[in-house]
Amino acid sequence: MSSVSAESDLLPGAITLQDNEHDDGPDGANVYGRDRNRACWAKKVDIVDYILVNGGTANIGAFVVWNIKVETLNGSRMNIRKRYSEFDSLRKRLVQTFPNFEAAVPLIPPKSILHRFQPKFLEKRRAGLQYFLNCILLNPEFSGSPVLKEFLFS
Repeated sequence: MSSVSAESDLLPGAITLQDNEHDDGPDGANVYGRDRNRACWAKKVDIVDYILVNGGTANIGAFVVWNIKVETLNGSRMNIRKRYSEFDSLRKRLVQTFPNFEAAVPLIPPKSILHRFQPKFLEKRRAGLQYFLNCILLNPEFSGSPVLKEFLFS
């Protein structure tokens, strides 16, 4: 029976796990993990519902506004309203700002001209946008970025 027990036995580029939860003391060990984890400030993100803003009798110019609730680690809460186009812009800007982390930026749900205001379609879109926001807000690479702050506070 053989087993790999030392990091020196690993192949170059192998994926390893690192415990970033514990403070190893004043010698500086785990500083990278601690500093990255400090960038996280959100605890939970929910898209609770939406509002359909009518554009007239034929829904020309109509759009959906998503109601987002963000709970922070210190217990405070934020209520944010965003349109789909703002999620789309956020994703594009994150990929542009963090090109090496594009794989960590999930796709947002696709558009649909035919079904865009139907409840079943909107529920699937809500779930997809919520997943997207959770991946971004709970990732220390993105959570402190000016791109995300502009999305949240503008």
